[in-house]
Amino acid sequence: MTTLVFGHKSPDTDSTGSPIIWAWYLTNIIGEEAKPVLLGEPNTEALFMLDHWKLDKPEIISDVEDDQPVVIVDTNNPAELPANVNNADIRTIIDHHKLVGGLETKAPIHMVIEPLACTATIMWKLIGKDMAQMPSEIKGAMLTCILSDTLEFRSPTTTQEDKAIAWSLAESLGIDIAEYAAAMFAAKSDVSSFSEAELLRMDSKEYEVDGKQFRVSVLETTSPSAVLDRKDALMAAMPDVASEDGADQVLLFVVDILNEEATMLIPNELSKTVAEKSFGATVEGDTVVLPGVMSRKKQIIPNLKA
Repeated sequence: MTTLVFGHKSPDTDSTGSPIIWAWYLTNIIGEEAKPVLLGEPNTEALFMLDHWKLDKPEIISDVEDDQPVVIVDTNNPAELPANVNNADIRTIIDHHKLVGGLETKAPIHMVIEPLACTATIMWKLIGKDMAQMPSEIKGAMLTCILSDTLEFRSPTTTQEDKAIAWSLAESLGIDIAEYAAAMFAAKSDVSSFSEAELLRMDSKEYEVDGKQFRVSVLETTSPSAVLDRKDALMAAMPDVASEDGADQVLLFVVDILNEEATMLIPNELSKTVAEKSFGATVEGDTVVLPGVMSRKKQIIPNLKA
């Protein structure tokens, strides 16, 4: 049976590219038939990656069958995975997030979780000498994942390993990192065709904090005004999105990649309390700027208090 490789729901660039990378490795190096799939529509930056490197967009699936062999990448959180994932045959988990718990496996598995900025960085290390056989389009996906997750090395999650591997890939591909990253971020910043509900779910993860269920959404952009000009409509859409998704509140952080800060939308008292308790912020309106906040994984989620 073909092994399915997938990341989390609301797939960003890493959760789109890493399944492609690992499915290539399993199929072409290990000799195990594997297929990358997605758990939702990829964001605009991920679509840019697929188009730039002439990669096929993976099939989107809604669930997995019992005993289906799977590899999970870029998450270990059951809330971000298919409902039936614990009845699948989980073979491997490759991730760079904190261990959440709740997944069950049918047998001992290969599990790699490292404190690096990107899943693709871990894959580069695991593939090792077999990288020499990797075609340029797969290397291009790997480079794109790393530049995305590190925000071109601006994110505080960035490690020297992420940097060194990205530079090595760029050199082998003849890519100018600054120029390529600018094109990536321009694609990510174009949100004009998305509804407010789609934007709130585009790069979003579910977390429970102090008994409250939050959908924590991040929009990384080089044009924050394009998002913030829609803040009234975004805040108006939050209650319905939260209700439909079983959350108490949607928390939206608009990350300004170039100025290295986040603007948090404050639609009500709960979000105001979260901002003040979590970040020591003084909230006086319907937004608050959080200087230096760039990473949901390292700076937002660990500090959340309700």
